[in-house]
Amino acid sequence: MANTAELKNIATQIRRDIVRMVHAVNSGHPGGSLGCADYFTALYFKVMKHQPSFNMDAPEEDVFILSNGHISPVFYSTLARAGYFDTKELGTFRKINSRLQGHPATHEHLPGIRIASGSLGQGLSVAAGAALAKKLNGKKDLVFSLHGDGELNEGQIWEAALFAAHHKVDNLIATIDWNGQQIDGPTDKVMNLGDLEAKFLSFDWTVLQMDGNDMDSTVATLEKAKSMTGQGKPIVILMRTAMGKGVDFMEGTHEWHGIAPNDEQLAKALAQLPETLGDY
Repeated sequence: MANTAELKNIATQIRRDIVRMVHAVNSGHPGGSLGCADYFTALYFKVMKHQPSFNMDAPEEDVFILSNGHISPVFYSTLARAGYFDTKELGTFRKINSRLQGHPATHEHLPGIRIASGSLGQGLSVAAGAALAKKLNGKKDLVFSLHGDGELNEGQIWEAALFAAHHKVDNLIATIDWNGQQIDGPTDKVMNLGDLEAKFLSFDWTVLQMDGNDMDSTVATLEKAKSMTGQGKPIVILMRTAMGKGVDFMEGTHEWHGIAPNDEQLAKALAQLPETLGDY
């Protein structure tokens, strides 16, 4: 198991991969990807039980569902760095006939991808169903899912939240990337989310909060969530992050939700993200 220093180095390399990937094709979503790099690192290199050999049915392992599929760069980099496929394939991101499409797609048969995502609002339904299936099959494995805060504008999220609580899907740990930004601007301007903790508590979920850009906090909170499973309630983690984290001129603004850096901006970004594991 990686220690905190090793996890931070992995997260830095993943951030470096992200900006290089979107720059190479002048398209993609760097902002949310950068913000969630610590979460993905903690999950795949410390917390989650998983096998890079990849069995789609995951009979004896935990499952991860990415609902906000536009942050595919961080997902692809994490999977490659965790051994699911060769890191050299990251260089094919968003290119014709690549398995690394702009939004994850199952028909590409890319190891680690269990659902096609990007149509926002659907991932919690899938995660709740997968978790309930594990319970019905007598499995003790967990299901983790990630959602954008802007994604909570979708009504299907709240239908799934009702379903998971009613059916006591207590092997589900959903995380909300609570960065306060979405494609059209700050979430409190587009559609104010209000008191998210109170909302999920009223839906009968267990609610935790964490700093998703602090590695120790992220690991500790995910481990705490694991320890609270099996108690009759689904768990949600409200994860505070900064969109664009790790690149100072990208941080905290929706403007980097879905645009790629130019050559000069890439150079500035890479200067802030030292190569730690070797570039692809």
